[in-house]
Amino acid sequence: MLAIVNSNEYDDHETGAHPENKERTHVIMDSLEKSGVLNPFESDILEKSNGSVDVFSPEHASDSSILKVHSRSYLEYLKSFCNSGGGYLDFDTVVSEKSYNAAKLAAGGSIMASKLVLNGYDNAYSIARPPGHHARKENAMGFCLFNNVAIAIENLKESTELKKFLIFDFDVHFGNGTSEIFRKDTNVMYISIHQDPKTIFPGTGFIEEIGEDDGKGFNMNIPMPPRSTSSDYKFILDELLNPVAKDFDADFYFLEVGFDAHEDDPLSSINLDDEFFPWITSKMLNITDKMVLILEGGYDLSVLSRCNMKMINVLRNTNDYDEDNYDKLDHEMKVSEETRKILKNIKDIFSSFYEF
Repeated sequence: MLAIVNSNEYDDHETGAHPENKERTHVIMDSLEKSGVLNPFESDILEKSNGSVDVFSPEHASDSSILKVHSRSYLEYLKSFCNSGGGYLDFDTVVSEKSYNAAKLAAGGSIMASKLVLNGYDNAYSIARPPGHHARKENAMGFCLFNNVAIAIENLKESTELKKFLIFDFDVHFGNGTSEIFRKDTNVMYISIHQDPKTIFPGTGFIEEIGEDDGKGFNMNIPMPPRSTSSDYKFILDELLNPVAKDFDADFYFLEVGFDAHEDDPLSSINLDDEFFPWITSKMLNITDKMVLILEGGYDLSVLSRCNMKMINVLRNTNDYDEDNYDKLDHEMKVSEETRKILKNIKDIFSSFYEF
């Protein structure tokens, strides 16, 4: 069973003509509504519903929940900045008067999605904004205000007996905030595949950034050259994801969902096709039968609508793509030599941590 966590109150994070705007979540939810699969659902009793998707409204994350990740000085600054009318927090991160409350709701969405999986759902998808994976302990960054996935994990650590968490992030931008927050944590494995940071924001996320102190080996970056295709991504992920997931043996899984590596996205130079998104979802489901998905980037509205639907249909077990034929395509013949060198470099660096 699949649950979605979403709220109209995310529109209160008003950004105008900014790439990260309210139309992003609108088109995703509109495509789901038009498909007829949504089942408004506000009950603690789980019922089988023939592939329909149960929808929940999030609650605002409490200050104490957010303070497990962010500093009080940052919370107070962000609240004051928004209450004064908002504006640009940095060169590309804009907020409005109600953005602080919307960000608390987005953090609450990640917490609720986690609880839904713990309480019987196979998967739960937080379709929220503002996104989170660039947000650092002390500041906003890259359209992100609170680090939603980190807040969910720190709250799970405190409220459950779960110990080990794996995050796989396929947003085209490296999730520097998430990586920094967990860089010394031996119980959080963060894997990110993203465009080469020499060519895109935030300028970090190189292979050599493997974590710090005891946390070395628990941060794996896969920086992909511009113009990399689904063939390149499929080749390198087939080689890395399963061995790392098997050796790390997490208790709980998060999928950071970004659609900005698609060939039509205006903010990147990676050329993924539509079929990559159901493929990676299916691959993750072969690793774990339960996970929380959290929306990050993706700025072409048509791509967001189409590819979310393809991904969600995999989660509903009603695939609308030919998985067998996609797997049989001769992807390896199209893999660049640069991708092969990156794979070798990653394996060389991580061979002391994982068995490939």
